[in-house]
Amino acid sequence: MATMVTFHAHPDDECILCGGVMRKAADEGHRVVLVVATRGELGEVPDGFLADGEQLWQRRVAETHAAAEVLGAQRVEFLGYTDSGMMGEPTNDAPGTFWTAPVEEAAQRLAEILREENAEVLTIYDDNGGYGHPDHIQVHRVGRRAAELAGTPRVYQATQNRDDMRRHLEAAAAAGEEFPDELLEMEIGKPEAELTARVDVAEYLPAKRAAMRAHASQIAEDSFFLALPDEAFAAQFGVEWFIREGEGPGVTEKDLLAGL
Repeated sequence: MATMVTFHAHPDDECILCGGVMRKAADEGHRVVLVVATRGELGEVPDGFLADGEQLWQRRVAETHAAAEVLGAQRVEFLGYTDSGMMGEPTNDAPGTFWTAPVEEAAQRLAEILREENAEVLTIYDDNGGYGHPDHIQVHRVGRRAAELAGTPRVYQATQNRDDMRRHLEAAAAAGEEFPDELLEMEIGKPEAELTARVDVAEYLPAKRAAMRAHASQIAEDSFFLALPDEAFAAQFGVEWFIREGEGPGVTEKDLLAGL
């Protein structure tokens, strides 16, 4: 059995991008560790959602622990940085944000966890952070360097299949499904030709969706993620995609922990 550390920018990112591989690894007897760079302080919630005196970060930390339990994570750690906000916002450069953190400093924090866990596998994000969010880009930079420092042998960049996503969205639109128009316009993920790992997580979709529900402050019942009919949800989230440097061209792996 092996240990997989999955590294994310904000609470809720883990269930969207890696929820299936986390639950799959846990069910197969591996140890799963979730590390989150920030506590998602800049998320938005409706008026009256939080209890009197409750801070959003407190709710999001609690939600992360609840989602991690659903996904089988046995340890949850936060690196202690502050949410940087979307690219171009003034909050990007505020003191203490993950975006302004020196890569070496943040990588040392993550590498310490990798060493403690003797992790064989680390998941990070692609070089554009999936869709250009500064904290997601920083996850890529910090994660790669931390793996070098700790000697973690397998590093997978969690991403999305841009071509496949576009095909599903176009088909859904043609069938009358509604979703945000910007999803078709955004350059999300990476082209199919750049992907090297395709993990079928259809078996774990109930856990993935339950973990999303645990993040109620950010993923409402009427959100794109939870409002999708089961068939459409399976088409959109039933496969998780990764890039592993040195593999390919094309998809050569279907299990991040194969052989471990």
